[in-house]
Amino acid sequence: MKSSPITVTDLRRAGLETFEAPREPRATAETAGKVGPQPPIQPVAERFPALEEQEIIFTLFAPKARAVNVAGNFNDWLPEAVPLKNMGAGKWAVRLKLRSGQYEYRFVVDGRWREDPRASQRVANPFGDFNSVLLVPLDVRTSIL
Repeated sequence: MKSSPITVTDLRRAGLETFEAPREPRATAETAGKVGPQPPIQPVAERFPALEEQEIIFTLFAPKARAVNVAGNFNDWLPEAVPLKNMGAGKWAVRLKLRSGQYEYRFVVDGRWREDPRASQRVANPFGDFNSVLLVPLDVRTSIL
């Protein structure tokens, strides 16, 4: 048994609304195989840099320390580049703006390098110790762009 195609008239009789979909332009001999220019895709960080940077607070409890710094791949491992402020009661802290990504770092307490005891991850370094790992996720507001 062969079925016949449904026509617009059949749909109207059944009480269904019909509409005509817009048609795509037909390819000509000149346009066949050509794709229109596509705009370049920029990373979110370049389009919206403020959304990419996030404030990160590094803290360390070191009651006997006289000076505490943080060094990592975010500041070329310069031990004196980012000093922490003594907040009292042995707590040291600093606020940094970092882009999303994975960072390795260590604290420098009175000239001696040490890992962050509160870090949830660490990786071995070439000096036989461990670097602490910080994961900065992409800001949630960026996902709606």
